[in-house]
Amino acid sequence: METLNHFFKLAAGIGLFLFAMYLLEESLKNLSGRSFKLFLQRITKNKIGAVTGGVIITGILQSSSMVTLMLLAFVGAGVFSMRNAMAIILGANLGTTVNSWLIASLGFKVDIEVIAYPAICLGGIFLILFGNRKSMKYLAYFLFGFGLLFIGLSFMKTAMESQVQDFDFSKYVEMPKVIFILIGFLITLIVQSSSVTMALTLSALHAGAISFPIAAIIALGSETGTIIKIVLGAIGGNASKKRIVLGNLLFNIFITALVFLFLNPILFLITDVLNIKDPLIGLATFSSLINFLAILIFFPILNSFTKFLELFFKDTDAATVAFISHATLKEPETALDLLHMETKYFIHNSMVFNLELFKIDTLLLRENINFKTINEKRNFFSKNIVEKYEYLKQLQGEIQAFYLDLRTKLEGEQQAELSQLISAVRSAMHSVKSVKDIGTNITNLRNSSKDIKYNFFIHHKKETENLYLQLNAFLSEDKKASFEELQHLFDSIQNNYSTALNTFYTEAVTAPIEKIDITTVINFNRELFTSNKAMLMAVKEILLEEKEAEYFNEIPIYKT
Repeated sequence: METLNHFFKLAAGIGLFLFAMYLLEESLKNLSGRSFKLFLQRITKNKIGAVTGGVIITGILQSSSMVTLMLLAFVGAGVFSMRNAMAIILGANLGTTVNSWLIASLGFKVDIEVIAYPAICLGGIFLILFGNRKSMKYLAYFLFGFGLLFIGLSFMKTAMESQVQDFDFSKYVEMPKVIFILIGFLITLIVQSSSVTMALTLSALHAGAISFPIAAIIALGSETGTIIKIVLGAIGGNASKKRIVLGNLLFNIFITALVFLFLNPILFLITDVLNIKDPLIGLATFSSLINFLAILIFFPILNSFTKFLELFFKDTDAATVAFISHATLKEPETALDLLHMETKYFIHNSMVFNLELFKIDTLLLRENINFKTINEKRNFFSKNIVEKYEYLKQLQGEIQAFYLDLRTKLEGEQQAELSQLISAVRSAMHSVKSVKDIGTNITNLRNSSKDIKYNFFIHHKKETENLYLQLNAFLSEDKKASFEELQHLFDSIQNNYSTALNTFYTEAVTAPIEKIDITTVINFNRELFTSNKAMLMAVKEILLEEKEAEYFNEIPIYKT
């Protein structure tokens, strides 16, 4: 029974440690904000800066896998070159050892209560008093995470110390060293945090359950354990993402094998040459040393290494665009035709996005023969709302860049058509942004127990569904659109906006409704009108000739 209690205390310590790492990551990621991304882009201009930046960023965020996942997104978007992304990963692997130094130097040498309890106390006070302010909320998260990190470590430490007294570990010391490599790998694979594996190993080392050489081997095995999270992040990605994952895997496997072969000389260097007698500090030194060794080995050959990685995986286009990736500016008229198709594809997916936020069935749109295969290849339908939004933003950016290149190649009517197409893209994205901004309002109204709010939502949901069915018919060319029909649709959008608002005001006189609910309804109504109007304007640019489109623009586009 006592052994079971020790096991549960150890498991609780791991859970608290993982939760603490999550809070620290979330707080630092949100507190850094846009400046973090800008910093990340600036440091990748050269290899030295990329390695240094990888060390600094991961030293702060304490998650090399999170930094790598971020890199996958940037590489997929073409922001970073593969060479500099690999340089950041080298630095990130070293940066993550900061946590080991923190635990080794403070976790077992300073009274936990002095560090943890005040931090959690302050975190609770900040969250309760200032939780409505983003910066203070995430500062509270940071303090909670910092405190829980050491409490979790304390649980692991005491559980290990008690277990050593009740269990004889000596008979396992003679097992083959490769077994301990696998232990480190499997623990990290399960908890997906090399920091947790290091904390457990340091706790076992401090308690005397394992020797310093065995602890070093377990730490070595943890180097590759987090790769599964990164592999999952690259699934469905382009070739560059997959090469980054492969490169990271090869980094870790090579260093693990090399250090394993020269383990005794490295341990001798730490204990005798550097004269580090404290095994906890020695293990932290070992972890930093092997990752520094990886930098020394791979940094000089990064160019050749990235060329080697390019031999793997089919080099598919990293772009999200479906049609203009095949265009050439040497044939501007053909390029304009492809851009026309690309714009329709963008509007189509924007409509799918908006309808899905309303929980409206999009089967009819998804079955569009012009775009169904493309979206299936790009896994658009399987993406969640956040991923779809990011996809649309990237698609808009690539269309915009293509427009800037193409506009110098066209004249006269073709120039006017080009302007209409880019205007359609902007309007569709504006529509998407407006609906995204009221996502919380949509959920609030859809799940409301108050009839006045729920009925208001259902009314708008039906109106939006009808509008999009008509727009889709026009866009799919199942129905020819005239200026008058589009104007009628606009009048319907405006009338629905005004009528729904007036009806709500009338019912609100007698219905029990709070002031905040009134604000929610008004904001929802306004943004939905803006979105529907913008989507109509996008379709209008596709369907009408230049003169008609200009005349249509003279219709008042916003009323309150």
